[in-house]
Amino acid sequence: MARRYDPERRQRIIDAAIRVVGAKGIAGLSHRSAAAEADVPLGSTTYHFATLDELLVAALRQANEGFAKVVAARGALQDVRTDLAADLAGLIGQWLAGDRTGVELEYELYLAALRRPALRPVAAEWIDSLVEPLARRTDPVTARALVALLDGICLQVLLTGAAYDEEYAREVLARVLP
Repeated sequence: MARRYDPERRQRIIDAAIRVVGAKGIAGLSHRSAAAEADVPLGSTTYHFATLDELLVAALRQANEGFAKVVAARGALQDVRTDLAADLAGLIGQWLAGDRTGVELEYELYLAALRRPALRPVAAEWIDSLVEPLARRTDPVTARALVALLDGICLQVLLTGAAYDEEYAREVLARVLP
């Protein structure tokens, strides 16, 4: 039997892994569950991703694009004439107001790096991708503090189910800015 050429198979497996994690959590993800969700043979998942960590790394990289897209769409971090605290509070508000399942998924994969060392470089990439433009507006130390504060605010909203308070976020972010 001839091998079927399927250039999108790897991407379909990543998309399927994200759907599985979104529905069942990281504990529900296996090569078998990703294969079933992607409607591909089990061997395809192990061909493209030898380990589950490799699949999780690919899923985390893709999931991290959600917030990056919000930042890029607003272009807020580039304009030095704008109120940075208000811009950041608005970005978080826009992100949290979107697909909440997607936000929760991004954080679930991000926090999985606590127990899965293979995910730590990807989590660090996400942090650095936000620190870099913020450091151009402030300085590296303040930029890292802002990212830590943004993470804390987002986690509190996600974990408590409370409504996001943009004015509160703007106020606390402004306190960190010089």
